[in-house]
Amino acid sequence: MRVCVIGTGYVGLVTGVCLAHVGHDVVCIDVNEEKVKLMQSGQSPIFEPGLSELMKSSMAAGHLQFSTDLKAGVEHGDVLFIAVGTPALPTGESDTRYVEAVAKGIGTHLNGGYKVIVNKSTVPIGSGDWVRMIVLDGVAERQLVPVPAGGIPETTHPEVVADFDVVSNPEFLREGSAVYDTFNPDRIVLGSNSPRAIALMKELYTPIVERQFAEDPGAAPVPVLVTDLSSAEMVKYASNAFLATKISFINEVANICDRVGADVTQVAQGIGLDSRIGKKFLQAGIGWGGSCFPKDVAALIHTADDYGYEAQLLKAAVDVNNRQRQITLEKLQQVLKILKGKTVGLLGLTFKPDTDDLRDAPSLILIEQLNRLGAKVKAYDPIVSQSGLRHGLTGVIVETDATHLADHCDALVLVTDWQQFQELDYADMAQRMNSPILIDGRNFLDRETLVRAGFQYHGIGR
Repeated sequence: MRVCVIGTGYVGLVTGVCLAHVGHDVVCIDVNEEKVKLMQSGQSPIFEPGLSELMKSSMAAGHLQFSTDLKAGVEHGDVLFIAVGTPALPTGESDTRYVEAVAKGIGTHLNGGYKVIVNKSTVPIGSGDWVRMIVLDGVAERQLVPVPAGGIPETTHPEVVADFDVVSNPEFLREGSAVYDTFNPDRIVLGSNSPRAIALMKELYTPIVERQFAEDPGAAPVPVLVTDLSSAEMVKYASNAFLATKISFINEVANICDRVGADVTQVAQGIGLDSRIGKKFLQAGIGWGGSCFPKDVAALIHTADDYGYEAQLLKAAVDVNNRQRQITLEKLQQVLKILKGKTVGLLGLTFKPDTDDLRDAPSLILIEQLNRLGAKVKAYDPIVSQSGLRHGLTGVIVETDATHLADHCDALVLVTDWQQFQELDYADMAQRMNSPILIDGRNFLDRETLVRAGFQYHGIGR
C-alpha cells in the first residue's frame, strides 16, 4: 500500500520505517531540511534499538523515502498519517498548531483520490472531527476565485472532490522497545465510523495483525478494536493515565514502607502476583517522566476541567510523582547532611534506558536541585555521554566513563536503570570515592553485591 507519514519525530519515524519494513511503499515528510538530509543519507536522528538497521534495509529495498515535499507526499499516499508533535502548553492542554498546519496542508494538496487521514499524534479528545473541518478549510481555500481589487471572492464548484475519512489510530510504543512493540502489539485501536476507512486500515495492518513479523509468529492474531473517533482518542489518554497512576501508587506505598520498615520490592512482588493487578509498572523509584506520561495525564486533567469535572485521582498521581522526585535529594541529605561543597555522581540521565530522550527526565530536576544547594554534579549515561546532546545540559559535568565518574564523589545516585550499570566494577568505584555511598533511585542494583563492594546502599522504600 502507498503510505505517507507526516512528521518524523519519535512516533512518525518508527511508524514509517516499520510499515516500510513489512512491505508498504512509504514516504516520510518533515519540514526540517537538515533532518531530512540526515535521514536520506541513511542515518536516524533518534536512538532506538533496531531502528537504524530497518531504516537502511527498507531504503535499500526501495520501500522508504524521505522528503520535505508535502504535496508529493499527499499525492503519493492512500493512507496519510499525521504524526507531528503535540507538546503540552503551560495550562496542561496540548498544543495542536502543528496538527492544524498539517491538516490544512493536506486539504490544500488533496488530488481527488480517496484518502484515509490518520491521527497518529496524541491529540485532544474530539480532534477527529476538528481535523476533518481543518482539511475541508484547506480544500476551500484553494478553490477561491481570484478577483480584481475591491471585488468579493466567490467559491466555484469544487475542482477536487474531498473524498476522505479521518481515523484515530493511537500508538502505544515504549521508548527503547518501539520497534518490538510495533511488530508485537497488545492491540491495534482504530476509531472511525467509516467502514471503508476501517477496511483500508485493517488491510494496512494485516502483516502485523497476522504476526508475520512477530517474535512468535504462531501467536494468536493481534486484537483489533474498532471504536468511534472519540473513544479511540480516550483509549490513549486513559492507558497512559492508568500506568502513571499505578507507578505513583507503588511510590506512595514505598514511602510508607520506608517509615514502617517494610521492603517495597517484596510488597510489589506480593501484590503483582494477583492476576487482577499484575506485576508491570510496580517498580518504585524516583517517578515517571518522558514525553508521554506527563503530557497525556495533564491533557486528560485539562479536558476534564473543560467539561466541568475535577479529576482528583489523576491530580493526586501527578502530585505524588512531583513529590517523589524530592525523595532522592532527601536521602542524600540524610546521609551527607550538608550538600554544599559535596560532589554527587549520577548514573544515567535519560528518563528511561535504551533511549536518548531527556524530556522531563528526573535527572534534570535532580541536577537543578543539587546545583541550588551548592553541590558539584557529575553524570555518566551510556548514550548521552557519547552524543552531542550533552552540550545542551547545564550544571553538570558529563563524564565519558562510568568508572571515572566515581572519582572523588561523596555519593552516587542511580537515576536510570541501564542494564550496563549492573555490570560495573563497583569495588573499584568505591575505592575512588571520598565516601562510598549509593542511592539506588530505581531499586535496580543488588544490595548485597553493593555492600560487599564496600558501599553504603540506600534504596527507595527498602
